[in-house]
Amino acid sequence: MVHLSSDHVFYAFEPGLEPAITIKQGEELTLETMDCFGNQLKTADDSLDALDWDRINPATGPVFIEGVKAGDIVRIKLLKVEPTGHCTMACIPGEGAIKAIDETETVILENTGDKVVLSTSRGDIKIDTLPMIGVIGVAPQEGSVATGTPGAHGGNMDCTMIGQGATLYFRAGVDGALFGCGDLHAVMGDGEVSVCGAETPGIVTIVADVVEAGDLPTPFVEDEQLVAAIASASTIDQATHDAIDAMFAFLTKVVGLDTNETANLMSLVGFLKYCQVVDPEVTVRFEFPQQVLKELGFKGIGK
Repeated sequence: MVHLSSDHVFYAFEPGLEPAITIKQGEELTLETMDCFGNQLKTADDSLDALDWDRINPATGPVFIEGVKAGDIVRIKLLKVEPTGHCTMACIPGEGAIKAIDETETVILENTGDKVVLSTSRGDIKIDTLPMIGVIGVAPQEGSVATGTPGAHGGNMDCTMIGQGATLYFRAGVDGALFGCGDLHAVMGDGEVSVCGAETPGIVTIVADVVEAGDLPTPFVEDEQLVAAIASASTIDQATHDAIDAMFAFLTKVVGLDTNETANLMSLVGFLKYCQVVDPEVTVRFEFPQQVLKELGFKGIGK
């Protein structure tokens, strides 16, 4: 197994990045990640005013994957997603979707492994952990996209489906893909409305390879229960329409259904969900059940 420490991070997905490591397809890689604050907040007394904002949302990498060509569909299997420390949250006036916040505060949450503990004025609230990755993606074909911004390349999508056991699909913008990830959460609600979840450093173990998936819309994610098309845009309306269109394209072009039956199935068993509504672009996903795909005779992506 190959390991990449959090000494190797970057702050923008772009085609000219110098790889921190090269891996073979099918080779296990562990990546040590920082939290979204760059591990700068250690205690509740650590002021946000003292943050180096140039070190926000670091992604560990970039990782050059041998044999990947620009235009290929890259499959990333998330074998393990493991938080490795306390969790941090921050209330920041003017940030997030809750406009009533008028006082800056740093909050440290205990992480017991299976629970995150949030202290409130009414006592401690114990919340089941569900580790997931906020920032994950590949370099775009051109331009530079800050790691805090989501897009067609992936990035800061903050999708709660992106956890241990999930598989992601990206279309490589450049040879080698230049993959990276970071911004783990021990738990986070859909929407990430306060601008953060239970932010934590961690260890991510992946396997990457290329699959023949034709017209698969990307970014795309699947787990044992669901597949989902993910879309980011400047407005919720646009991201919603893009996610719907992407799932429609998957069901018609990849699964092979006709127009009307796809529309009927999407209305009957599909679910639109927010990923996050607080980043420079908002992110929406459209979920569809794996069980229905099996009943339709679909063998799986790349099969």
